Amino acid sequence: MIRVRHLAWVIVVAAAVAVLAVGVGRSPSGLRTAASSLTAAQTGAWGTAREVPGLAGFNQYGLSAVNSISCPAPGNCTAGGFYDDRSRRQQAFVVREVNGVWRSAVAIPGLAALNQGGGAAVISLSCPSVGNCSAGGAYEDRQKRGQPFVANEVHGVWHAAMRVPGVPALGQIGRATVTSVSCASVGNCSAGGSYGTVVGITWPFRAFVVSEVHGVWRTAIQVPGLAALNVGLNGQVSSVSCGAAGNCAASGYFADKMGNLHGFLTVQVAGRWHAAIRVPGIAGGVQIGSATADSLSCASPGNCASGSDYVDSADHWQAYLVNEVRGSWHSSVEVPGTAALNEGNNAMVVAVSCVSPGNCAAGGHYASTLGHTQPFVVNEVNGSWQRAVQVRGPAAGNTAGVGSVEGISCTSPGNCTAGGGYLDDLGRAQAFVLTEVNGTWQPSIEVPGTAALNQGGRATVGSVSCASPGKCSAGGSYTAKNGYDVAFLVNEG
Repeated sequence: MIRVRHLAWVIVVAAAVAVLAVGVGRSPSGLRTAASSLTAAQTGAWGTAREVPGLAGFNQYGLSAVNSISCPAPGNCTAGGFYDDRSRRQQAFVVREVNGVWRSAVAIPGLAALNQGGGAAVISLSCPSVGNCSAGGAYEDRQKRGQPFVANEVHGVWHAAMRVPGVPALGQIGRATVTSVSCASVGNCSAGGSYGTVVGITWPFRAFVVSEVHGVWRTAIQVPGLAALNVGLNGQVSSVSCGAAGNCAASGYFADKMGNLHGFLTVQVAGRWHAAIRVPGIAGGVQIGSATADSLSCASPGNCASGSDYVDSADHWQAYLVNEVRGSWHSSVEVPGTAALNEGNNAMVVAVSCVSPGNCAAGGHYASTLGHTQPFVVNEVNGSWQRAVQVRGPAAGNTAGVGSVEGISCTSPGNCTAGGGYLDDLGRAQAFVLTEVNGTWQPSIEVPGTAALNQGGRATVGSVSCASPGKCSAGGSYTAKNGYDVAFLVNEG
């Protein structure tokens, strides 16, 4: 069974770097706040979407998109992504919001010198405080080989990008990328991704993790224990989340000898990464096809949630969630309620966000009887996952058949924001956002302003981050009249 894992309109980073969908499997990095009382009248109103400032002057030649966004305080966010320059070479950018005003996008110092092959992108970033962020992604060297990079912003100033230490030694030929970054505090982050080598006519991929300690990025290592599992040589870290400095978790996938994918989980305790394990509970249920572990969020050390999809014995794609509770991974469960919703047998958890142990939210999509994918959200309350609900509003009128939640961020239990995309009645992809207030998900709305911008009919929200209830930012892309995809930002509050 062949399946497109993510939405058809989601922009991908250049194939020479890696096939990475915008906003897929990112751990939301909004600031965690104490639970608060919030009424519908207190929720923020979404402003008008706009092209990323500063990109218009040099992004007239191809694609651009926001891949990741992180807001450590209201009105203070950082986003990153990519654009095509006048030579149609892919370049990376970062852009910062200061006191509610988005500044002009800038290049990360030093990255242009590394990106001789023209295939750079910021894939993920995380900001533990205002003006202090870490970003990761990929670039192409002069031999057109994908290489992973990390870069730090310190007190509002971006320092030079650097190749991830140790990865060139792990994969001297091939392609590599950082897929996820998470920072628990300033100068203390972890990241993960994959690197490839050439073996004959094959390109095997292996998963790696790397940590920053007190502002210094250490040497990357292969995910411990994964070599014995990844005999099919197709491994990747999809998501990383840190509950505290030196205490993180990572999720991803590996391939068995038949080439089937399986999800894995690994944890870092007191700075040491432990051996990866298969996602508990679904290993025996995966009879045909594959399973992965894409999205991950940790509320505190040893208390995390992850989700993705698997193919059951009937060759149906099902969505699952799995929790780590006080350092022990429990058995995964099919997302409650999706058995009834997923009559078209194509369900997946795309994004997860946790604000305290046992209080999380997740979103993704399922398929109707007609095979149309519909977006859903689901809450975990005091350690118990509730029933998934279909997203209401414009995204529910997804008669053309493709829709999903692509990003989610929670600030307190029952107060979250999500975003994604759907196809309207004319088959045009539109971007949406929706907000949860005191445990109740409100109807989705089309992102204000995108109706005028999205004349090419291909828009989506790929990443969402909230600093406090009603104070969120989102980013993604739309297609302009000239057919080029353009990066956009939009603020709530």
